[in-house]
Amino acid sequence: MGSLLNFMAFFSILIVVLLCQQSSASDSSSSSTMHTNNWAVLVCTSRFWFNYRHMANTLSLYRTVKRLGIPDEKIILMLADDMACNARNKHPAQVFNNENHRLNLYGDNVEVDYRGYEVTGENFMRVLTGRHETSVPRSKRLLSDEGSHILLYMTGHGGNEFLKFQDSEELQSHDLADAVKQMKEKKSSNHLGF
Repeated sequence: MGSLLNFMAFFSILIVVLLCQQSSASDSSSSSTMHTNNWAVLVCTSRFWFNYRHMANTLSLYRTVKRLGIPDEKIILMLADDMACNARNKHPAQVFNNENHRLNLYGDNVEVDYRGYEVTGENFMRVLTGRHETSVPRSKRLLSDEGSHILLYMTGHGGNEFLKFQDSEELQSHDLADAVKQMKEKKSSNHLGF
């Protein structure tokens, strides 16, 4: 568990650095753009009880970015499974990131935007590129602008240049690179941190 706490401390520091630094890019297009807002896209692609840690890590980061001041309307949270309601969970309606069980990460204040079978590679790419069906509500969209700082966190199983979504679909690195390129062309972010 010590390594998990070190991992979370590292990401907390990384988030503070990414979200709190002022724009200092060297190219003229970035340096003339003012920082307007912060967003977080947090994705847990794993299902099944034995992947509990992936959901706990995602919820830990969710809690951290909220604590740092990013409101729910600027957080896109994608959880492929509901560990809190899993029959194997000894603590129903709760998720913890350590054996002390002091801090319920699921709590009353968690707004999940995409859950269960909504968490797909296609929906994830639609969030990044803004290519949604007209029926998708604004609350499920990344409404960033050219001054936005975006933290992108993805956890799950994968391999060399791919990430699996729910053990049935793979997102290739070139697809993610294409989405980031489209974001840059649309000027939908100033800084994108992984």
